[in-house]
Amino acid sequence: MSAPETGFDPEPFLENLTRSPGVYQMLDVDGKVLYVGKARNLRSRVTSYFRGGDDRGPRIRSMVRQIADIRIAVTHTESEALLLEANLIKQHRPRYNVLLRDDKSYPYIFVSEHEYPRLGFHRGAKKKGVRYFGPYPSAGAVRESLALLQKLFQVRQCEDSVFAHRSRPCLQYQIGRCTAPCVDYISPEEYARDVEASVRFLEGDSEAVIGDLMERMESASAALEFEKAARLRDQIGRLREISQQQFVAGGEGNADVIALAQSGGSFAVEVFFVRNGQNLGNSELFPDVPEAAGHDEIMAAVLAQYYAEREPPPQVLLSHAPEGAEALETLLGERRGARVRLAWSLRGGRARWVDMAQRNAEQALKTRLASQAGQTARLDALTAELELEAPPQRMECFDISHTRGEGTVASCVVFGPEGPIKSDYRRFNIEGIEPGDDYAAMHQALSRRFARLKKGEGREPDILFIDGGKGQVTQALNVLADLGLDHIRVVGVAKGEERRPGMETLVLSGVEAPSILPPHSSALHLIQQIRDEAHRFAISGHRARRAKARKESTLESVRGLGPKRRTALLKHFGGLRGVSRAGVDELAKVPGINRRLAQAIYDQFHEA
Repeated sequence: MSAPETGFDPEPFLENLTRSPGVYQMLDVDGKVLYVGKARNLRSRVTSYFRGGDDRGPRIRSMVRQIADIRIAVTHTESEALLLEANLIKQHRPRYNVLLRDDKSYPYIFVSEHEYPRLGFHRGAKKKGVRYFGPYPSAGAVRESLALLQKLFQVRQCEDSVFAHRSRPCLQYQIGRCTAPCVDYISPEEYARDVEASVRFLEGDSEAVIGDLMERMESASAALEFEKAARLRDQIGRLREISQQQFVAGGEGNADVIALAQSGGSFAVEVFFVRNGQNLGNSELFPDVPEAAGHDEIMAAVLAQYYAEREPPPQVLLSHAPEGAEALETLLGERRGARVRLAWSLRGGRARWVDMAQRNAEQALKTRLASQAGQTARLDALTAELELEAPPQRMECFDISHTRGEGTVASCVVFGPEGPIKSDYRRFNIEGIEPGDDYAAMHQALSRRFARLKKGEGREPDILFIDGGKGQVTQALNVLADLGLDHIRVVGVAKGEERRPGMETLVLSGVEAPSILPPHSSALHLIQQIRDEAHRFAISGHRARRAKARKESTLESVRGLGPKRRTALLKHFGGLRGVSRAGVDELAKVPGINRRLAQAIYDQFHEA
């Protein structure tokens, strides 16, 4: 039995170690957790790390050499140990464990408890008595589904506080997306039928919903209520079209489909959500996997961590057999409150689901690796163009956004060798300056950012990009000089002729003449990517601040656009999103909207 280089003596520790199930944590000399594992028999499992010599593999040998202590937690069952292991991995993120990067809970659609229930978006802890549908792979998928339900069944989605204080119908009623229960335009019985149809549609019972709608259509027609019958006919048509798009042959019941793909030392995990035979979408994960970890170990770690905070479906279809499948099934069953079955080596329809997930995982990994290779090439080109000693590890870019001086916001985005570091993004609400003074705004934002750096908060960038020309760069140099940080490289990105991409000029600190890179330069492409991300982040922050300050509809602030024209616009384009995406020519085609007004509407959505 070999002893670690840290001086830890395993003999007396193992001699007194229990044979019960539990969790063990390997610690280094600084008390940092190197690895977290679970075992049915702690003594047998931990002993295996110190026996076997070269057969243990390079990853285990490296870890064992660093062990200074081992912490033990005994549990009643292996399932309890599995759950504790997942929680400890999430808390400590040990170097030698398989780690999932994505740790968010997935969103749901909920139906509220109310006389007139509403449909809404939910993420987080669930309340008793509230019906939830999902999970969905992203917030965008939930919002898309909610928009679809609004068109199909016209069930309200407004907050209860808004609903309680309405004295007349809102725009949603005017554009045919709500039946205005807030002002009693629909009876509770009729509204309850629409809610029930929404619920049955979410449960995947589209045919039953269509059958009910057909009966209502025939009744309306017999009663000579032709307008109501026509509306029901259109609903049935849309439902049939959607059902055909969503249903996947061979898919039955509720399941998650999880596939693992590998290329070299990189891994991708694809998760598909199947509910009532319908594909609700997919999500991609890219776990950090230590060297020499097997597919069974990776799949087990993915399942344990992924379902640590999520309720599993009745069955989970897998591309690879997981390590400790029986204990995993027990753990997931306890979390769900009913049996959960793990299945692999499948045939028929379920095999097609797994095959689809596998292909998606391989494609996602291929795309990610290609993106990383391109990012490395662009970073090397930037290093050469700026004559840096080594590729930059941290690049920051600042931009300013406002509307004629209103709601000024500065953005700071951060990029590293692998791309954006979104956890380090920051926005600064600019106050106390002359409206429209971009120089003062830049000075304030940089002062606030780098004053924190002087206090020891955050990391220092290798390159500071500024969206602007010589004036903005001068502000940056003054701020850095005042704080004793004038060694940081500053690069201004000035817009070229007619603000066209590829025509930018670079204003470099310490260089008189501006630098112009050719449009095909990889270094310029990286700079454009960073600058555009700063621009996007600044605009989104500014628009949010401006909307909050105005507290009114985007269209209501357009001069000359009254209620009738707003209604015509929303009906023509199917909602505010459609209006925001339309060009001036399309806007001018709406009755009552002339060219000048169309331009004003377009500017409202696109000015920065």
